[in-house]
Amino acid sequence: MTEAYIVGAFEHPTRKAETKSTAQLHAEVAYGALQDAGLTVDDIDGYMCAGDAPGMGPLSMVEYMNLRKLRYVDSTDTGGSSYVIHVGHAADMIKQGKANVILITLAGRPRAEGMQTGTAVRSAGSGVPDEPFELPYGRTIATMHAMVAQRHMYEYGTTSEQLAWVKVAASTHAQYNPHAMLPKVVTVEDVVNSPMIADPLHRLDCCVISDGGGAIIVAREEIARKLKRPLVKVRGYGEHVKHQMAGQVDLTYSASVLSGKTAFGMAGVKPSDIKYASIYDSFTISVIVQLEDLGFCEKGQGGRFVADGNLISGVGKLPFNTDGGGLCNNHPSNRGGMTKVIEAVRQARGEAHPAVQVKNHDLVLANGKGGSLCTRHGCGTVILEAV
Repeated sequence: MTEAYIVGAFEHPTRKAETKSTAQLHAEVAYGALQDAGLTVDDIDGYMCAGDAPGMGPLSMVEYMNLRKLRYVDSTDTGGSSYVIHVGHAADMIKQGKANVILITLAGRPRAEGMQTGTAVRSAGSGVPDEPFELPYGRTIATMHAMVAQRHMYEYGTTSEQLAWVKVAASTHAQYNPHAMLPKVVTVEDVVNSPMIADPLHRLDCCVISDGGGAIIVAREEIARKLKRPLVKVRGYGEHVKHQMAGQVDLTYSASVLSGKTAFGMAGVKPSDIKYASIYDSFTISVIVQLEDLGFCEKGQGGRFVADGNLISGVGKLPFNTDGGGLCNNHPSNRGGMTKVIEAVRQARGEAHPAVQVKNHDLVLANGKGGSLCTRHGCGTVILEAV
């Protein structure tokens, strides 16, 4: 049994890819991660992607990128949480000896294609069993997350101002990211005075829509130690799915309750040991719910936990999303889990922007969510250790 390490990470700088295909973006992020790791395409013997990859699962991308020495492929798709879960799957395959170096890629062009991701009613397909029951009500991603926010406010007294602090923290970090779509620092007043999208979520409570993508390379320990890169060990990981439970719907928690518990148990650490956290931020309420479910604060206390700058690096208790996150930096292919892992790797390596780099970065966490908090969704949690 060998340990698994993240040896390569790359985020595409493009935010609107009008002249590039989705396949080309996948290839470019793969090349970037290989360059970062100091590896070549012939070193890759495992490949993972999700539903953003064009073609039949991973097959088209394997051919397009000329991955000739593969022993293992995986196309697990749980939406935005896929790539966090992929890190755990890659670690498992490496520990079992089924692969030595595994490449994971994400790419997409929703902005160039003019997708109304959060506010348009979209069908997942005629064969999806829940569509006849939900589609007639005009549900959208924004309205479903707004229901979660409304319930959180009703149950725990969470306020719009507290939600706004999540955006304030993200924007405070984004000002140092030259690629961020929204680099302007905003105030709580800016957020609550922005146009209402789905009550109680304002425009600035919602993430951006961007093209681009990212890639990660996970390798066995012997290979990682030969590369001239800081060592980032995959210490713990977990995944879980939450659904409607035949009508027993509770909007106050997410699947992170169990994905986090599994990851912390495997890593043998506590939430209080974590120095930095990448939290999926499709909406501000998403961050508050996941922080509670991961154990960084008690259930219902998320609003108070994030207030007054507690998520801002160098100021607060738990720096989060120091690249600006989905709220300000990018949300490629409408699937933000990949970028959460990439920024966690930067922090663990000590390679984040100096203005937002946490001083003690030995243990960091990345958490991803795919689907909607209001209905069926999956969450993945990974804990990384700087060795």
